[in-house]
Amino acid sequence: MNVQVYPDSPSLGRAAAKKAAAILNEAIHERGQARLVLSTGMSQFETLSALIDEPVDWTKVDLFHLDEYIGLPVSHPASFRRYLLDRFIGKVQLRSVHLVDGEGDVAANMAQLKAAIREAPIDLGLIGIGENAHIAFNDPPADFVVDEPYIVVNLDENCKKQQVGEGWFPDTAHVPSQAISMSVRQILRCARIISCVPHAVKATAIRKTLEQDVNDLVPATILKTHQDVSLFLDEASASGLTPDLLARFN
Repeated sequence: MNVQVYPDSPSLGRAAAKKAAAILNEAIHERGQARLVLSTGMSQFETLSALIDEPVDWTKVDLFHLDEYIGLPVSHPASFRRYLLDRFIGKVQLRSVHLVDGEGDVAANMAQLKAAIREAPIDLGLIGIGENAHIAFNDPPADFVVDEPYIVVNLDENCKKQQVGEGWFPDTAHVPSQAISMSVRQILRCARIISCVPHAVKATAIRKTLEQDVNDLVPATILKTHQDVSLFLDEASASGLTPDLLARFN
């Protein structure tokens, strides 16, 4: 894992977007197409905004995303499908889009996603880290073993509090109790991973991720087992790191 620290979230987003674009363009040059996984949430605003402006032939990019609440309509402000439609999909012309749908026949929806994502490797995953150190909606204790690409998970209380704190819901009672999430093992199948994690509310999760051994109570620690992970921080999210700890990942 390589860790880079930037002064603020806009500069973090621009740097991460440039690296993401380079990876996508490399895949397009080599194979004529690229496959991309996107995460959502407040921490991804600047990266996605900057990525749209990068010189990528989006008509050659297949898009997948990480997770969605079960039973939440796409019209709801907290829907991650709506998030991507408004902030990314509606602004570029993609080769294909594979959204996680938590409405209707959930099992059938997951089966379609499974078939699509297993057609070819994923070139790049933009994977955030939550305040409880979750990746996607794999809250602690995360399942590091399940091999299905997408799974149904129960959201823990800290995860729900994050969603309220980011303004998506009025209180935790309104946050759905379950979601469809890309599994940890599927995330690790991405050929390359870029993790953009700005803001002071993520400082504790980042410190635990870097200082602790791999363990399911800090799910993001599993990213350290991947062969190609770039972790982009701003000064706020890196504020809990000692110089010695940070040096281990430079």
